[in-house]
Amino acid sequence: MKKIEAIIRPGKLEDIKESLNKYNVHGLTISQVMGCGLQKGRKEIFRGTEITLNLLPKIKIEIVVKDDFVDEIIKLIVNEAKTGEVGDGKIFVYNVEDAIRIRTGEQGEAAV
Repeated sequence: MKKIEAIIRPGKLEDIKESLNKYNVHGLTISQVMGCGLQKGRKEIFRGTEITLNLLPKIKIEIVVKDDFVDEIIKLIVNEAKTGEVGDGKIFVYNVEDAIRIRTGEQGEAAV
């Protein structure tokens, strides 16, 4: 099993959720996060003073899937999240050793 962690623009969340739903991926975790990368924030004027906001709001999506589905899920996220501009986000893939469904006690891929 793999854990896919995607950091995306907040405005892209609904498009990604709809695509994941069509692909029958229903189990996901969404977090509101702040971060910066190459985008390096943005400048705003507050009471006549220029302020650099280097931590921008982002959304983190976490999904655990069978190894067979990783490439398709990554393509789906990239297709929906990509604008071609700096700040589109990143995707990280991790190995998952085990998963346990608390309600039933199922383990491994059956718990996902």
